[in-house]
Amino acid sequence: MGIKLKTRKPTGIVPWPLILIEGDEGAGKTYSAAEFSASKRIGQMYWIDLAEGSADEYAAIPGADYLIIDHDGSYRDILEQIRAVHTEARRAAIAGEAPVVLSVDSGSSLWRMLKSWTNERARRGKNNAQRLQDDPDAAIDVGMNLWNDATERWLDVIHLLQTFPGIAIITARGKQITAIDDNGKPVTDGRGRALKEWKVQAQKDLAFDSSVWVRMRRGRAPQIIKARSLQLRIEDGKPLPLPDFTIEDLVFNRLGCSVDSQPRQMPALVGDRVQAWLNDHDVVELRDVERLRELWWEAAEDDTGLTRAEVVSIRGAIERKVAELENPPTEMGQGPVSDADRLRAAVERRAEEGDGEPDEEPDPVRRPVRTAAKRTAAKRTAAKRTAAKRNAAKPAAAQS
Repeated sequence: MGIKLKTRKPTGIVPWPLILIEGDEGAGKTYSAAEFSASKRIGQMYWIDLAEGSADEYAAIPGADYLIIDHDGSYRDILEQIRAVHTEARRAAIAGEAPVVLSVDSGSSLWRMLKSWTNERARRGKNNAQRLQDDPDAAIDVGMNLWNDATERWLDVIHLLQTFPGIAIITARGKQITAIDDNGKPVTDGRGRALKEWKVQAQKDLAFDSSVWVRMRRGRAPQIIKARSLQLRIEDGKPLPLPDFTIEDLVFNRLGCSVDSQPRQMPALVGDRVQAWLNDHDVVELRDVERLRELWWEAAEDDTGLTRAEVVSIRGAIERKVAELENPPTEMGQGPVSDADRLRAAVERRAEEGDGEPDEEPDPVRRPVRTAAKRTAAKRTAAKRTAAKRNAAKPAAAQS
């Protein structure tokens, strides 16, 4: 049977925006977001303060009404809180309530945290650690794989903001810097003067990933640099100045958003479905070996839609997890040193998990089996075959 074509009619509905507000320090970026919380056209605003420290003070703005998200400063907690707000915004949208607003202040701090994490990981690497032990001031190599990990974490946050079922706002610092060429040298004009360019202090694709880009500078009117909208057209190279800029006017009047607006339909693009499948089934967090063995078989079922290569990758990840659980380290920094150690560790673990002694000692290198019921069925089949052979041998013995 051929592949079924999947299509849908476009809605023509104006989607909720992801608004980037960047610019000079003290230009009013955070103030404009707090001021927006007083609007009667929105629902609850949630505020994530990332190393800016303005959330409590700005609640004194007349009419300001928002809730501050508590987090411990770790990326994982920040991401989980954003997901929680995303879920609440979806609930409010389904219920027909006014749009939920999420304000992230700021994207610059989030990206700076991820850059610090990348450098910390590089310093902990074996080669760099040895180099720093010999010379604490030595330059270290930061592998591209580490930067890719940081970018992936950043994109996890951005995707939640892009598909937010309400209005998402992210602030960032921006400033003029000397333009640098590919060789790391300043770009100059015909007279040898260094050229300047404006840079958003965050991950390089933030402006592109946002649907509306606002720049605020001290002593100047706010400017709309970009708007992905049919209602608000910005000519290339000609920012739109808005002396009386407010986010409420931008969202509801200039962009044309309303209670009928929807989040942008943007399925996450992935090279394969391996990581998504592992995440959906909590393989990394699972401690139940039997459940992992069941998942090993379930990965190959027809309704998963996985390719053979994806199944092989998933099963490999599950087998490594099972081996990790069945062969715990005997000492800090040391794994089981012999087959006997591996068997002993596995038997002790199973004895602790079960009500009594295990039926048999596990083979540490065996592949996952289906279920206990299927193992029992296989034993019964083998017993029946043995009995049949014995019955067949009796007539021959009687004749002799």
